[in-house]
Amino acid sequence: MVDRTLYEQFGGSEFFSALVADFYAGVAADDVLRPMYPEDDLGPAEDRLRMFLEQYWGGPKTYGEQRGHPRLRMRHQPFAVTPTARDRWLEHMRVALDARRLPPDLDHEMWNYLYMAAAAMMNTEE
Repeated sequence: MVDRTLYEQFGGSEFFSALVADFYAGVAADDVLRPMYPEDDLGPAEDRLRMFLEQYWGGPKTYGEQRGHPRLRMRHQPFAVTPTARDRWLEHMRVALDARRLPPDLDHEMWNYLYMAAAAMMNTEE
């Protein structure tokens, strides 16, 4: 039997699409995070995050094919990612992740990554 990738264990494209859609629903109404998205429509940002997460967890390589290396810190540098912004990002992601009702081990795996990634994006104090 072939082991399933984490991408498959999470639920594949359906999981990541729902996770990111729920996350951006929170961002859309957030007074700290929303101004960091210059586009009127959050759809392109939603697509980028979904593709990135899918690739990171072993799914399609679409992100890399379209955008190259993630260079996450560089891509976030133009924005003031403060501790408050990090915390808000994590709050919306926690709500989105909780709605997925993953088994505890998968939830823990995903949350640890998201927490670490959010902390790594901080680039300024308040």
